[in-house]
Amino acid sequence: MKRKYLIWIAVAAIVVWLIIDAVNQPGVKDLKGNMEEVASYRNENNTGPVIRIYAVTIEDTLWREMEQYGQYMLHTKYGNTKVFFFLQGSPVPEEISPGKKNFNEALNKFCIAKYEKDAMGRDSFWKYPFK
Repeated sequence: MKRKYLIWIAVAAIVVWLIIDAVNQPGVKDLKGNMEEVASYRNENNTGPVIRIYAVTIEDTLWREMEQYGQYMLHTKYGNTKVFFFLQGSPVPEEISPGKKNFNEALNKFCIAKYEKDAMGRDSFWKYPFK
């Protein structure tokens, strides 16, 4: 009888530990720089490649934080995720669109970095100026 209770206590402890661990995963809100998503695009294709594009503002040039932010963003297998970073207070895109040019070219000079995860899951991070 005592052994049965010990097993139940052990199982309960493991379940509680798993729940606490799942709830306390790091995320975008834990990063420095007061990042804010100002524009986004996602195509409506759910069966093929899903394209996600974001424009994000940040307080300072915290390169490591920007790259980490990009890694936290959603990515679908065979899809593509892009994140463009702009300093807060600078002009930012109001609309994002798919294709080679994702926002008005006049705003390129205000973009300080770009994160991209391609269809094969390879990620890359470019500081301005990028191509």
